[in-house]
Amino acid sequence: MPTPTPLIAAWARSAVVPRGGAFKTLQAHDIAAPVVHELLKRAGIDAAHVNALVVGNALGAGGNPARMLALHAGLPIACAALTVDTQCCAGLDAVAMAIGLLASGQAEVVIAGGVEAWSRSPIRMHRPLNANDAPIAYERPAFAPNPEQDPDMLVSAARYAAHVGFTRAQQEAYALASHQKAVAHHDLIAAEIVTVAGVSQDAYPRLMSADRAQRMPIVARTDQPPPHNADAFALSSLTISAQADGAAFVLLITPEAATRLGVHAKAKCVATASVGRDPASPLLAAELAARDAFRRAGANNAHEMQFIELHDAFAVQGLSFAKGLSLDTARLNVHGGGIARGHPIGASAAIALVRVLADLDRSASSGAQGLVAVAGAGGLGAAAVLAKL
Repeated sequence: MPTPTPLIAAWARSAVVPRGGAFKTLQAHDIAAPVVHELLKRAGIDAAHVNALVVGNALGAGGNPARMLALHAGLPIACAALTVDTQCCAGLDAVAMAIGLLASGQAEVVIAGGVEAWSRSPIRMHRPLNANDAPIAYERPAFAPNPEQDPDMLVSAARYAAHVGFTRAQQEAYALASHQKAVAHHDLIAAEIVTVAGVSQDAYPRLMSADRAQRMPIVARTDQPPPHNADAFALSSLTISAQADGAAFVLLITPEAATRLGVHAKAKCVATASVGRDPASPLLAAELAARDAFRRAGANNAHEMQFIELHDAFAVQGLSFAKGLSLDTARLNVHGGGIARGHPIGASAAIALVRVLADLDRSASSGAQGLVAVAGAGGLGAAAVLAKL
């Protein structure tokens, strides 16, 4: 017997705020709780009907942020609470896990998405081998057991840019266009944002001239030959998404529960995909996940999608994704992407998901489809195909 297609009753997100900004005093559950409250209001459903909460989070360093949020947001004490850490993919993988709970009959109503309070992330330390030695602080954990497969993410992106031939100028043009789109559509985007701590708009997008972009500092360049001039393919600070705080969630419900509770769903999840590839070049995993999601959805290619959101942690990633799927970059992130918003790691993919749903709801006809895709550290990729009801 076929599994019923999971329905999406509502979506909501916070603004994305650069690390150390307006959310700097807030824990993850503080950022996310107002979003969950508004999500329930938009769905027209009481919190008592929520069976499970699945939360993507990358920087919590242990514990269970999902349970903290469930309790803080006033969800039922019996509500299951699962935290997912697949780094940048976590917010979308959380949605895929929520769909699994619905499909298996373990839940009828699930809230899923992601949250990151990068500003409040713990300082992490490796325990010393000997009692008298000092612990060693680290910024990020290993994402592959072999160091050769686990380069710094910035260096990996710079290596790829140089290897494929995406110049710094091309990367900066892509980033400038993303900022321009976000600024131009500020009022449109505002409708999906829930006010948290007085903030109701993404703080990072700004207009900048190409001349100023050329003066932005280089943050990474390839360490491998060729090319002769590594700076020509380097990553500047403009071409990477800023560290940020934020949250985004969707409410998923079975068709039976939607009928019983009088919930009017607006979209459905047609297919999801979670994949892996060589961790040495993780940015390529988004394209692989998108192709797998197309296959599962019965779609032939990206051109069948009315809206496409890629969380572009790097401008070179957006360039590569578009080239790989034979798309004009103008088709990606039509109202600005992660390059313009910033990167609240565990929430980034969920925010991109909210963007697709909002665009489909506002301007697409019934049956129109959209794609969301993301790549994560360790060579992970996630994607989903959504359809407007």
